[in-house]
Amino acid sequence: MVCRFQLHFQTKKKSPITVAPAMKGGKKGHSAINKVVTREYTININKHIHGVGFKKHDPRRREEIQKFAMKEMGTPDMLIDTRLNKAVWAKGIRNIPYHIHVWLSRKHNENEDSPNKLYTLVTNVPVTTFKNLQSMWMKTNS
Repeated sequence: MVCRFQLHFQTKKKSPITVAPAMKGGKKGHSAINKVVTREYTININKHIHGVGFKKHDPRRREEIQKFAMKEMGTPDMLIDTRLNKAVWAKGIRNIPYHIHVWLSRKHNENEDSPNKLYTLVTNVPVTTFKNLQSMWMKTNS
């Protein structure tokens, strides 16, 4: 006789996991991460800073912009433009703007000491209103 306690913790047999077969004879695609490109985005900084103490707003803002750029562009090297820094600091450490409109430009790295071939330049785009803005992708010749 099995008690209720033992029935509760008995495990069911798991079915074997099936994996989809790999493509046979198909052409392999190439990664788009190695291309030089410029994209335009609006970052909602407020959702990352909400609940953070006033004196930690700027470090968190910097981290979140870097995380966003790394996720979107796929490059660990980052360069934040001084105009973007001034735009974010315009209202002080306590009152960081809720949204920021930026250009993310993936460029070739001329620094030969760096292990990465590309880096991302994050630049501010001044806008009057954030309503009805769309993300844009632009290819750059370089």
